[in-house]
Amino acid sequence: MNPIKIMIAAYSRQGIRTALKAAEHFSGEEIRIFAAGRLLESDASDNAPFPVQAIPPESRTFYGELFSGADLLIFVGALGIAVRNIAPFVKDKCTDPAVLCIDEQGTFVISVLSGHIGGANRFAAKLADALGAVAVITTATDLRHRFSVDSWAAANGLIIDDMKAAKAVSAAILEREVPLESDLPVLTDYPPGVRKAEDGKAPEKGPGILVSWLIRQPFPATLRLIPRCLHLGIGCRKGISKEAVADAVEKVLREHRLDPRAVKGVYSIDLKKDEPGLTAYCSEQGWPFQVYTAQELNQVEGTSGASAFVKSVTGTDNVCERAALKDADRLIVPKTVESGVTVAAAVELSGIRFD
Repeated sequence: MNPIKIMIAAYSRQGIRTALKAAEHFSGEEIRIFAAGRLLESDASDNAPFPVQAIPPESRTFYGELFSGADLLIFVGALGIAVRNIAPFVKDKCTDPAVLCIDEQGTFVISVLSGHIGGANRFAAKLADALGAVAVITTATDLRHRFSVDSWAAANGLIIDDMKAAKAVSAAILEREVPLESDLPVLTDYPPGVRKAEDGKAPEKGPGILVSWLIRQPFPATLRLIPRCLHLGIGCRKGISKEAVADAVEKVLREHRLDPRAVKGVYSIDLKKDEPGLTAYCSEQGWPFQVYTAQELNQVEGTSGASAFVKSVTGTDNVCERAALKDADRLIVPKTVESGVTVAAAVELSGIRFD
């Protein structure tokens, strides 16, 4: 996992000390600390484990760069300073970084922006605990100890399909238990505000949550949360075009209602590691491409078919199914042949937790 990019800005000598203290609790992350240049002449940051850089005189561009480059942006000073400096750059809760404000004495840690998806509420609670401070969190679901669907989705790497549906679910959770249906196993009890959808009953009323790699709508208003759990196994003839690969894969995804955003990666045999059309398509989609040896693929069980011809050429009897299943749990789309391309899909069934 890549380190979190943390930017901290302080506005007094005591603020610098508090910033340095806060930074100590994010070990292993990418941290940069800034303060007004006049403060750096003091001894506030002498012998500090993190260098303190000067905030440039022309600060508008500077704060825009901080905002766009940070995963977590922390202001140590008055809340008004934080609000004024981020206001021109705020866009939406899906893309804005988490923003915190800490008073210079380190008494309060305020979650300012992106409390759920950006993780500001979680960061505020963690930092307040480390500093012996009070976390100030104002989102309704957190205050009432109800399930925060967008925060949970972000923390668990689930893609939120529709933010309007997420808002509808969050509003409903404040009033009642919202049904949740999952194609991944649920490994814990359900949290306050969520209940298991009832199987075999009349359709639920109101909004509901679906955790699935499938494109479907089991509720009148369905919030789809998409796990990256699909493994696409692909075999192809030598010299196949990128367009042929794209056509075959997109047909399989469409016919089986598989959401492309659920694809974790593409897998094949090592003979195809430099196949131009295949590698170009994976790169274009942003999907990792991994290959295995014939010996590794031959150890995979659970395939649905075999080809003597394919084995004579590659050393294994079914490239796409074996590659899809190699590090997955269940084959959900068997070998499908389309214009010189074979495609199979398997799913990784790691469970979901609410604790």
